[in-house]
Amino acid sequence: MFSSWTLAVGGATAMVVGLCWACAPIRTPSVASPIYGVTLPNGYRDWTLVAPAQEAAPLDELRAVVGNRKALKTYRVGARPFPDGTVLVKLAWKHTPSPDFPPASIPGAATTVQVMVKDSERYASTGGWGFGRFVNGKPVDKAQHETCFACHAARVKDRDYVFTRYAP
Repeated sequence: MFSSWTLAVGGATAMVVGLCWACAPIRTPSVASPIYGVTLPNGYRDWTLVAPAQEAAPLDELRAVVGNRKALKTYRVGARPFPDGTVLVKLAWKHTPSPDFPPASIPGAATTVQVMVKDSERYASTGGWGFGRFVNGKPVDKAQHETCFACHAARVKDRDYVFTRYAP
């Protein structure tokens, strides 16, 4: 039915496909936020810092906002609105005094990772932005996601719905 050449080529193809599969980066399935379908972007912990922040009580957090290349380019030239494909990620930790130098702060326990993704078509009803809020790598409930856009729209609509200002 099959010639030895066909079996050899088929076996070689299967081996190459198997090797390529073995070399592919291992990714855990991402869990998307309710409403928006936003996930934690791969490699975001290696992105460039946009700005740090300290939140006062009751949150009492240290925060760092990082952005992908599109976000940084847009911040650096001062353009608005942000282009589609912009992604901003806010990492937050409990504010903790340093045990080594009391006037300094260190990040304590991680609290949330929040993500904003610009896609004017997909998120037309929310100013072009999709939102995701994650605790321990899992999205928070739908009720919390329902508050994202309303908060941004009420306070920073004139800045393309983005709170974070670039720290040069």
